[in-house]
Amino acid sequence: MTAGLEIRRATEEDAAAIALAHVDSIRTLGPSYYPPETVDAWAEGLTPSLYTRAMQQGEAFFVAIGEIDGEQVVLGFSTHRVDDRLDGLAVYVRGRASRQGIGTSLLREAEQHARSSGATTIHIQASLAGVEFWRADGFEEIERVDAPLRSGGSIPCVSMRKQLA
Repeated sequence: MTAGLEIRRATEEDAAAIALAHVDSIRTLGPSYYPPETVDAWAEGLTPSLYTRAMQQGEAFFVAIGEIDGEQVVLGFSTHRVDDRLDGLAVYVRGRASRQGIGTSLLREAEQHARSSGATTIHIQASLAGVEFWRADGFEEIERVDAPLRSGGSIPCVSMRKQLA
């Protein structure tokens, strides 16, 4: 893991930095799995207000802060939310920070929050870019789906589930 890494609960003041990390993750990791038009549609509409609104509605965000090119930035983030009474998680990490254990550390924070909120099972829709990450952490595939995007299109994903011990 990156030296000097800080992981903490995000605040609304982090929303712009979360948006930048989210778009970076999609644009750097997504092209290996999706065509350019899908990557563009996936990244569309990821504005700070999206994250601020989610926090105000009770979604928990966690950020990993570290250094890139001498600047402290959000390297990645995770979330825990309840949708239709199902606990869900998300994890995104900037391309330059991937495969350094940051995503796993962020996942642990979100899982801990889910457990402390009473969750016994986590359900996710994994992008094709993240399937192996989730599978390595014990998530099992339920089915392949086309998940709707904010832009109005859809993206091929894998519905996955994990029982929390």
